[in-house]
Amino acid sequence: MAATLGPSGWWWRRWRWRRRLSAWDGSRMLLLLLLLGSGQGPRKVGAGQTFEYLKREHSLSKPYQGVGTSSSALWNLMGNAMVMTQYIRLTPDMQSKQGALWNRVPCFLRDWELQVHFKIHGQGKKNLHGDGLAIWYTKDRMQPGPVFGNMDKFVGLGVFVDTYPNEEKQQEAQKRRYSPGVQRVFPYISAMVNNGSLSYDHERDGRPTELGGCTAIVRNLHYDTFLVIRYVKRHLTVMMDIDGKHEWRDCIEVPGVRLPRGYYFGTSSITGDLSDNHDIVSLKLFELTVERTPEEEKLHRDVFLPSVDNMKLPELTAPLPPLSGLALFLIVFFSLVFSVFAIVIGIILYNKWQEQSRKRFY
Repeated sequence: MAATLGPSGWWWRRWRWRRRLSAWDGSRMLLLLLLLGSGQGPRKVGAGQTFEYLKREHSLSKPYQGVGTSSSALWNLMGNAMVMTQYIRLTPDMQSKQGALWNRVPCFLRDWELQVHFKIHGQGKKNLHGDGLAIWYTKDRMQPGPVFGNMDKFVGLGVFVDTYPNEEKQQEAQKRRYSPGVQRVFPYISAMVNNGSLSYDHERDGRPTELGGCTAIVRNLHYDTFLVIRYVKRHLTVMMDIDGKHEWRDCIEVPGVRLPRGYYFGTSSITGDLSDNHDIVSLKLFELTVERTPEEEKLHRDVFLPSVDNMKLPELTAPLPPLSGLALFLIVFFSLVFSVFAIVIGIILYNKWQEQSRKRFY
């Protein structure tokens, strides 16, 4: 018994205690690495060498720190938008409201993916609700207007979650019907690229200018609804997860989309005679790193105006700059001098013509 309490026994217990501490430290370190790996570190997505990095300056999640109306906030509210504990409400279920949420930091990423967690719900029954929400990547921010609460003739990309079929209701009022291949089922997701020359046709639900779209039943669901916008190698993809299965489903895929860098992300909504609650739960932007060949590097140079290959957008005509006071004075002065000079030349020619006429008469 005394031998077990001697130096050897003391050393054995100390060694076992250190081993337990080492094992516990190793488990804690492994847990820390797992947490870090599931957070901001790079994560491989899709086929090929594609990794994503969460960009906090362009992302928004609970508890919604950095949201406000001050110039120092990363996200600015506009209109009737307000911060709640579980979401940011762009518009309440009330008539004639509009609100928006805009990122203050311009995005200079080359390839990116925006994941939007949203919720649309209200008291309105079928086709008695509206109007929907929009996700933006545009040159201008905080510009209220008629296009889901944002300005018309915007410059950039707009993705619309439209919940009210304006065109269909007009057709019904005129007692006309669509052919089965033309009619769209609402709610409907569509995308539009604009260089500032196109106007969104609200009466036709943006049909003349849409790049593509799909039906998305997103109202009054009891599970989470998500939308993802991915822009990689001039390729625009819009997918949705609205079935509660945690699976992305394709909606829009358009190659040859050219978007400039340095634009702003935002989201907006509007209600009219019909209304809904339009809520944003989170916005998460990921930088995507992809490999490019030398040929792709040449083709994917920066652009300064949005465009889509094989789609002709009207060119903008820049207005002439106003004339300064000195320029206007010089124009008027030389115009008067030229007029006086022309009158003098005319009188001289007239007198010579009269003299020649008199000589002929005599």
